[in-house]
Amino acid sequence: MIYFLGWIAILQLIFISGIHFYWAFGGIWGMKDVSPTKTKDEKIICPPWIATLIVAVVMVGFTAIYAEKMKLVSLLFLPNWLLDYGMYIVVSIFIIRAIGEFNYVGFFKRIKNTRFAKNDTKYFSPLCLFLGVVGMLIEIYK
Repeated sequence: MIYFLGWIAILQLIFISGIHFYWAFGGIWGMKDVSPTKTKDEKIICPPWIATLIVAVVMVGFTAIYAEKMKLVSLLFLPNWLLDYGMYIVVSIFIIRAIGEFNYVGFFKRIKNTRFAKNDTKYFSPLCLFLGVVGMLIEIYK
């Protein structure tokens, strides 16, 4: 069961990385619904392409850590501390993202009636929680 959930998490991370690469290199599909907004059209942030590219590369790294912990790949070129603690770092990032910063993102956000907030409640925060929980299960039962 953990193996199956791990594969689902890896496929989701590949998709997330791919969509960020798409956006970084000029794609626009789906962009209007994934940035936090104060009001209907007032965006909180408008990340530059380089930040989006960094997120894409980081997601590839997260995918590699999940795959390494599931023993699908061997990442011997990484430092031992990263192999030992990498999953804890990734899981912490996803759980913290799911909880949120209490204003615009996460389960405990205050702004709840914008298009982004509704998508965050329905999709983004549950996805982060899923990835965090699955990562912890992989780490516990590896």
